Amino acid sequence: MAVVALTDLPEHMTHHQRALGLDLGSKTIGLALSDVELTIASPLETIRRVKFSKDVALLLQIAERHGVGGLVVGLPLNMDGTEGPRAQSTRAFVRNLVPLTPLPIAFVDERMSTLAVTRTLLAVDASRARRAELVDKLAAAYLLQGALDTMR
Repeated sequence: MAVVALTDLPEHMTHHQRALGLDLGSKTIGLALSDVELTIASPLETIRRVKFSKDVALLLQIAERHGVGGLVVGLPLNMDGTEGPRAQSTRAFVRNLVPLTPLPIAFVDERMSTLAVTRTLLAVDASRARRAELVDKLAAAYLLQGALDTMR
């Protein structure tokens, strides 16, 4: 498959498949999973990045295990909407992923996801270690929930 518009993603998925949200970082990938109705996103796990081929193999294994029919990848745009080095790195990751999977992939603006999640964790007085453990998968859930809301 290829990259599709976020609003078109459900059309490229079969009934009762889940969406997998990805928050790509330089050291980790936060993952979140939707329900089969594509209404609610839940944090899934954080995988530590090793090497592209190993990261993708694990990612696709997780997708298969959970009945995923589409990927939603957070695109870290600059605050003014332009693309900087992180967005270019994310696009390169997806460009290299496309030939390796039949799953449709959509981008979603993730500008505020990590900040929003970090503020929430600070508000509940989570320790620095606990925040580091949770922030990536919670950011993935935040961006996936925004994507699901947009797709509806």
